[in-house]
Amino acid sequence: MRRTVLVIDDHAGFRAIARKVLEAAGYRVVAEAEDGTSGVAAAANEAPDLALVDVQLPDIDGFEVTKRLLEAGSASAIVLVSSRDRSDFGHLVDSSGANGFVSKAEISAESLEALL
Repeated sequence: MRRTVLVIDDHAGFRAIARKVLEAAGYRVVAEAEDGTSGVAAAANEAPDLALVDVQLPDIDGFEVTKRLLEAGSASAIVLVSSRDRSDFGHLVDSSGANGFVSKAEISAESLEALL
């Protein structure tokens, strides 16, 4: 069975790239969201195996999205992504409850699988 994925990112270009990378690796993107609020709602509707969550969203940040997804139990795994380096976020990534962090420049099936 293919893993289902929700991509939450405010940049349409990255959502398109993530979709191509994930689908080429056998994942099934079940929804995309351009902000945290709609991402949380989409996760509640779709219950994806994986939520790919941008750290910097226009309404609520990815750390708050992660908290809400974990509280609701609406995603089996969560990976934070950003165009910035992981070190820019200090301990926030480690204390977020997410499975891990991947730089947008390094997004690949292998980088995600390593965290799951």
